[in-house]
Amino acid sequence: MYKKSLLFYFIFSLAVVPMMSRAQLSALDAYNITWTTPSQNAAASMPCGGGGIGANVWVENGSLYLYLQQSGWFDINNTALKAGRIKIDLTPNPLAGQLFVQSLVLKDGAILIKGQNDKLSASMRVWVDMYKALVHIDIESNQPVAVVAAYESWRYKNRPLSGKANNANSWKWVKNVQVVAPKDSVYYHQNGVVFYHQNKDSSIFDFAVKQQHLEKEASNIWNPLKKFIGGGYMFGTNMRPYQNYEGSYAGTDFKGWSIQSRTPSRSNKIVVYLKHDTTTNAKKWITTLAKNAISHNKMSTQKAATNWWHSFWNRSYIHVATEHANSETNNINRDTVFAISRNYQLFRYLLGCNAGGSYPTKFNGGLFTVDPVFTDSSIKATPDHRNWGGGTFTAQNQRLVYWPMLKSGDVDIMTPQFNFYKNLLPAAELRSQVYWHHGGASFTEQMENFGLPNPAEYGFKRPDSADYGIEYNKWLEYEWDTALEFCLMILEAQTYSNYNIQTYIPLIKSCLQFFDEHYTYEAKKRGHPVLDENGHLVIYPGSGAETFKLATNPSSTIAALQTVIKKLLSTTFLTNKERVYFQNFLQKIPPIPFRVVNGYTTIAPAQNWERVNNTESPQFYPVFPYGIFGIGKPGLDTAMHTYLYDTLAVKFRSHVGWKQDNIFAARLGLTIEAARLTSLKFANSNQRFPAFWGPGFDWTPDHNHGGSAMIGLQEMLLQTDGNTIRLLPVWPKNWDVHYKLHAPQQTTIELEYKAGKIVKLLVWPAARKKDVVIALSDTR
Repeated sequence: MYKKSLLFYFIFSLAVVPMMSRAQLSALDAYNITWTTPSQNAAASMPCGGGGIGANVWVENGSLYLYLQQSGWFDINNTALKAGRIKIDLTPNPLAGQLFVQSLVLKDGAILIKGQNDKLSASMRVWVDMYKALVHIDIESNQPVAVVAAYESWRYKNRPLSGKANNANSWKWVKNVQVVAPKDSVYYHQNGVVFYHQNKDSSIFDFAVKQQHLEKEASNIWNPLKKFIGGGYMFGTNMRPYQNYEGSYAGTDFKGWSIQSRTPSRSNKIVVYLKHDTTTNAKKWITTLAKNAISHNKMSTQKAATNWWHSFWNRSYIHVATEHANSETNNINRDTVFAISRNYQLFRYLLGCNAGGSYPTKFNGGLFTVDPVFTDSSIKATPDHRNWGGGTFTAQNQRLVYWPMLKSGDVDIMTPQFNFYKNLLPAAELRSQVYWHHGGASFTEQMENFGLPNPAEYGFKRPDSADYGIEYNKWLEYEWDTALEFCLMILEAQTYSNYNIQTYIPLIKSCLQFFDEHYTYEAKKRGHPVLDENGHLVIYPGSGAETFKLATNPSSTIAALQTVIKKLLSTTFLTNKERVYFQNFLQKIPPIPFRVVNGYTTIAPAQNWERVNNTESPQFYPVFPYGIFGIGKPGLDTAMHTYLYDTLAVKFRSHVGWKQDNIFAARLGLTIEAARLTSLKFANSNQRFPAFWGPGFDWTPDHNHGGSAMIGLQEMLLQTDGNTIRLLPVWPKNWDVHYKLHAPQQTTIELEYKAGKIVKLLVWPAARKKDVVIALSDTR
């Protein structure tokens, strides 16, 4: 699966980026992260990865460590499992001397470590072969050294979980269930170490199906936890089994299985192969694991991995610089602007590491979480921990990870997120059929990887009168419009890159159909006419994100329905009958509501609501992501009044985590404000690695923080409206920039702006140049 998808990625890159730039690769060198001292602990690690594999890499007390994670590992509790921890020791030890350098070389996607101890010097290269699912540690030294490589596991035993530790899985705050994290199997095989985790047939899937009254339909719901097995094989050149040992790291006990060099050597290689699957023949799968690892290693080449990263980096880039600060941008200085530029590339690198992964990049840490004590000292749990779960996907957060991939030209990396919804469509449609006896797909906000609401969020203590289809939860009840954002992403993916979306059309149609049929059902249940006096559906009970609850006609839902239906109607995927249906449905959607605040007309979060529950501002969703209001569009003044005068919007404004005010400001043409918030978004994290932001509202590294930062910067540089491409619409005049970004109709733009002038503008295909508008805005 990985090989096929990644080969497509490489061919796709060559097709959409006709001019591969050596200069762009060289420019990346300025953003390499280099440390000249070892790290104190795993929190000060450096990321490396590819093909859905992530490695946190650090040197501590003279030893090289790697946490390994592969996309798609879930245990019976739906925890996202790490593959384990690798420890490398050299004797004599070049990492314990007077010279130490560790660098992330972005253009190659690799980490280089150099050490010198007296006359002994050595270099180590950590890289991932995304085609073969191999993690390589290559060691070269000027004198022979002996290597001890250990696989360390905290899952060597069954581990009872309670309290905050259950926030890593789908049980969360369960009280009457003893949750146990099951142990792995680890043993020596030939001259290496085999490790694997195998799920039992019974899992939280079975609990959720019973809890949510779907036992009769269980066989029709996809269960990714059943028959799951994930494992790996650690081996190396000139190695043999050594010894077992026990220890503790960051408060978690573990056991180690080590292999050592038969004889010291100047050249040593350690390799870890990772694989996961769903199988009914686990015994056969396990027996072939080591054989597959050795076979893959024989075909593995560093050049192929390096070429993949070179292709990735030449798809798109943003390089920002300024020679001086001035009042136009609130005196944002040169170093702050450099951080914007560098951290944009660093976060895009983190996203690239999951290209080819089997599951979407999780908003709450992606592939790069570490021991929880370094994020929250009150959580006593293993390195598998992350708040907000492993197999639980929260749509409001996930969307921010994926929107920037359109303009960065990484549309094919969006495939796991699109497939996530496509695979769960049968479960979402079953919910509608079983609970309400109507059609359409009912996707909820916090949803398991098998398509049902998270059991804790669904409610362990529900009154008998509660609607079975509703999450009995004051935050999440009636919030199901977020699936429509992913429908729009899919439609935009075709527009941006000619991505084949045929397989996703049933998903889009079903998501839309749900709103038509469900709010018809709700009106009849209340004994009301299906349509109001103006011929519109009444969307009640609804929800404006998690904030405006029990809402009537929330603007976020209305904007979503209007935009997705119009986009779907512009395609050729509908039959004549379907086209008539969606045209009629479009006419039934109520208008976006407005309200007057301090004498100014503003976009209302909803026509009315019963309570305010969170700190989101969904009244701006008609601005982003749905693009109904914005630069050059009717009603821009109303949207700007909302930003400036809506008291709740002003109160909730922030740059932290999933906050999107930087994006809203850019879409509204507020240059000073967009620059201010963008600089705050991209400021270095409080971790050693600058783009490991968090925890924000979620966890570290906070990927919806990075995603929203990327989106805002892109919107400052390029916005589109129909055929029109606006360049530099919200750009500070004293910031230089050189960028390559993507636009609809398979368009690529390269622009260089320096010292107040555009010195380079390339548009491909050339026919799209007529649609370009240079929109360098007056300062606001």
